[in-house]
Amino acid sequence: MKRIGVRQTVLACYTAYITQAILNNFAPLLFLTFHETYSLSLTLIGTMITVNFGVQLLTDLVASKIVDKIGYRPCMVAAHIMAGCGLILLAVLPNLLSVPAVGLYIATAISSVGGGLIEVLVSPVIEACPSENKQAAMSLLHSFYCWGQVGVVALSTLFFVVFGISNWFVLACIWAAVPLLNAVWFLFVPLFKLVENGEGMHFTQLLRSKMFWLFVILMLCAGSCEIAVSQWASAYAEAGLGVSKTVGDLLGPCLFAVCMGISRVLFSKFGSKMQIRPALLAAAGGCAVGYVMCAFSPFAWMGLLGCGVVGFFAAIMWPGTFSYASERLPRGGTAMFALLALAGDAGCMAGPSAVGALADVFGGKIQSGLAFGLIVPVCMFLVLFFYREKKKEKPSVSEEKKQSDSLPQ
Repeated sequence: MKRIGVRQTVLACYTAYITQAILNNFAPLLFLTFHETYSLSLTLIGTMITVNFGVQLLTDLVASKIVDKIGYRPCMVAAHIMAGCGLILLAVLPNLLSVPAVGLYIATAISSVGGGLIEVLVSPVIEACPSENKQAAMSLLHSFYCWGQVGVVALSTLFFVVFGISNWFVLACIWAAVPLLNAVWFLFVPLFKLVENGEGMHFTQLLRSKMFWLFVILMLCAGSCEIAVSQWASAYAEAGLGVSKTVGDLLGPCLFAVCMGISRVLFSKFGSKMQIRPALLAAAGGCAVGYVMCAFSPFAWMGLLGCGVVGFFAAIMWPGTFSYASERLPRGGTAMFALLALAGDAGCMAGPSAVGALADVFGGKIQSGLAFGLIVPVCMFLVLFFYREKKKEKPSVSEEKKQSDSLPQ
């Protein structure tokens, strides 16, 4: 079978982000099921999120060192195989082990290795593909995470209604087919180099760059803002707002994902006419408003609408920061994408875990946990607001290294 064109590479990357959506959003639909079936506290359930993004974080760190040496293709194939195996083990291990939580954690860790590699690899693969508008391509890529989330929530909810939630383990195996088939697809699609060998910034160069640390802070906030609501939306709607599981899944995480997907598609269409920093400022402000609605609304419909507001405004934080970093540090290469993904995953790990722990402290009230999450978008807004960058011409390759080591005033 001969290798095919760039379009097929892009489609494989879209499917990779759908895989990422499956890994991050299927298990949260079952949080209350795990809680009731295996008698797990919300803190232990929150630990699943910590394991997920903690392992992704470690994978990001290791990948920043080894991906360029091993090559993108074998790493991408391995990532999808690990993701598929993790989903299958999620269906099997909790009932095989004497401590079900351990089974959940092991399965989550294995799938998270795949998810971490996917997060590191997909964005630079898209960035390297021939394209007239890199910012639009990046935002459109990330929109497929949202459409994947919508599909996971909607199709899983339909499955639970028709076959019963007690058969969730069957659905886990069905979802595993997506990454396993995409692993085969990545054996054949063409992959392009982001920078030529030896021209990308090294790990230590990035760590010495003050500008790079700005992007690290933005990614920490982006990951926490998005995932804290995304991971708890189903449980928030069901337990916190008193609606049924079916309604909670459709109007919690599904609404969140639809609003996020629409926002990313719009940003891919019109984002080239916007400056990234003001767009990120608006995103942080709007996200803060959504958190206020989720945490303090006296009405169920307003709380659910708050989930959608967070989804819409948090949508451009992750791809927007990636595009911002690529613009300001064009020689960042694989190491930059890996370290920024690491920072994003650190935010993804910390935010939802804090929500679960604080909810336990306040008697299981998820709204109380989300009230704490309001700190993060406010922090991102303040960082961007007080950051000032000089207007300058696009730096040459020889000048970029020097400029990257000093933060504009």
